[in-house]
Amino acid sequence: MTVTQQDKDRILEVHKKTSNVIQQGCGPFFASVYDENGNIVAEAGNSVVNDKCPIYHAEVNAIRATCKKLDTYDLAPYNLSLYVNAEPCIMCVGAIMWSGIKHVYYGVPSKRVEEITGFDEGFKPNWHEEFAKRGITVEGDIEVEAGEKVLEEYVNSGREVYKPSR
Repeated sequence: MTVTQQDKDRILEVHKKTSNVIQQGCGPFFASVYDENGNIVAEAGNSVVNDKCPIYHAEVNAIRATCKKLDTYDLAPYNLSLYVNAEPCIMCVGAIMWSGIKHVYYGVPSKRVEEITGFDEGFKPNWHEEFAKRGITVEGDIEVEAGEKVLEEYVNSGREVYKPSR
């Protein structure tokens, strides 16, 4: 699979929407789900802090909204693509795998997310290969510089970098 200009444009749009949700007090992650005809089915930002729930990551929120809109728990028949501003964390990797999403595109890789924000992205050994075994394609590191600027915007905003106390 190759990253097209349309994929790059969609990731840039996700970065823009991430910046918008940061200004609304959420973030710093955003995900959009597209159907095979290029229509947005659903999209959502991260709402962990606002909703006081640690599983309300952008990917999970977007998957939940998509399932609700399509009235199903199995998204596999719909050949959907998920675009997210950063590489999915370990929890979101599991949610994507179980959802039936067929294609994943992400911007900033986890290592850079951790370096910029301090978030703990979790241990994800061979997740690309595990997705491939299940027929899920992954393309990443798309428009990274633009995404890094948005993550830096979040950090500079003084908003909470949430993570469990250890």
